[in-house]
Amino acid sequence: MRWIWIDKFVEFHSGQRAVAIKNVTLAEEHLHDHFPGFPVMPESLMIEAMAQTSGILVGEAKKFQEKVILAKIKKAVFFHYVRPGDTLILDAKIESIAPEAASTSGKITLGKKLIAEIDLMFSHIDQNLAGKKFPEENFVFTDTFELLMHDVLLGSASSNSPESEQNG
Repeated sequence: MRWIWIDKFVEFHSGQRAVAIKNVTLAEEHLHDHFPGFPVMPESLMIEAMAQTSGILVGEAKKFQEKVILAKIKKAVFFHYVRPGDTLILDAKIESIAPEAASTSGKITLGKKLIAEIDLMFSHIDQNLAGKKFPEENFVFTDTFELLMHDVLLGSASSNSPESEQNG
């Protein structure tokens, strides 16, 4: 992953659910152009943040042995703008997982306000039904990515919810 659109996991239940946080700041260059004078986080980047949250959840369920890629956006509905200073909560759940693919559902909230509902499908590309061959090395979950995520996932195991971090 070249850009990571989530800041940290606050919950992680292997093979089931992950909750991540994204702090939106004016330091992010894309906000200066989208839209000048009224900066909002682009919906496409909220989809990407959910894809990363869900994709990591799906990848971890298979011990990062599969090359997991976003295959389809099943649903992406947006209800509100997201502005600098907002802290988003990305809540992803695995709906189904099979050797060749996985389906996830997700919600993005700002406090109690629903910002978006995003449902995605992922492909385990080495298990694709077309029989296409891909490089042996895992170009999705690289060794560097796994080192980065190792501490993140270990740290999130002790946290049960965003509220537990605020309270203690």
